[in-house]
Amino acid sequence: MKRDNRSLPLIVGRKPLLEALKQGKFIEKIFMLRTATGEEVNTLKKLAKDKNIPISLVPAEKLNKLTRVEHQGVVAWTSLLEYVELQEGISHVVEQGGTPLFVMLDGVTDVRNVGAIARTALCCGAQALILPVSSSASLTEEAVKTSAGALNKILLCRTPSVQQAMDVLKLNGIKICGSHMDTNLPLHKADLTVPCCIVMGAEDKGISKEVIKRADELIHIPMSSEFDSLNVSVATGMMLYEAQRQRILE
Repeated sequence: MKRDNRSLPLIVGRKPLLEALKQGKFIEKIFMLRTATGEEVNTLKKLAKDKNIPISLVPAEKLNKLTRVEHQGVVAWTSLLEYVELQEGISHVVEQGGTPLFVMLDGVTDVRNVGAIARTALCCGAQALILPVSSSASLTEEAVKTSAGALNKILLCRTPSVQQAMDVLKLNGIKICGSHMDTNLPLHKADLTVPCCIVMGAEDKGISKEVIKRADELIHIPMSSEFDSLNVSVATGMMLYEAQRQRILE
C-alpha cells in the first residue's frame, strides 16, 4: 500500500524551493500543481531536470494534504540522503582502484525492498545503487531504517531513466546484466568478476523491454520447477552473493 505520509521534511513555496536548489540542498521529490505557470515554475522545472529530481504534477487537493501553508502550487520533500551523478560514481570507484559492481533498480518501488537491497548490496561489496527517476521509489525514513544505515554508506546514483543509465554504463565499459527468468544463462555461469551492473526489475513485471533488448547478458537464478517466485530483495542478494563469491575466488 502506498502512503502519503513519507516522514520527510517539506519545503513549501516557489522561492524557498528555488533558494534550496540554488544552495545545492538535496531534494527527494517535487510536487507541483498541474496548472502552475510562470517564470519561477519554468526555472524550477529546469533545475529539477538538471539535478535529476522527479517532479509529480498533481491537483491542488494533493498539495493541500501535504501542507496547510500557502504553497503557491509547489511542495517538495527534502532528502534524507545524498545523491551523485552516475558518471561521478563510476569515476570515484575506478579512481579508488575498485572494479565496479553496481545494482540498478528498474521499477522497484517498494521502499522496504529498496532498503533491504541496499543493505545486501553493501554487505556483498557493491559500491553503488542506481535509481532512475522515472521508475524508482522515493527514499524515505522507512527505506533508511530497513537498510540498517546502508543507504547512508553506499553511493546513490540518480539518473533520469534506465535508458540513460545504460548509455553511461556502456560508455564506461561496464557490462549490463539483467535478471530475467526466460534465458539460458544460469547465474553461476555468468562472469561477474568484470565491471558490471546487475539490473533488477519489479516482482510483477520484471525488467523492462529496453533492458531485455540492450543488456549484455540476461541471467536467471535456477529454481525448483514447482515454485519459481522470489522477493526482489532476496533475488538481488543471491545475484550479489554470487558476484562476491566469484570475486573472492578470482
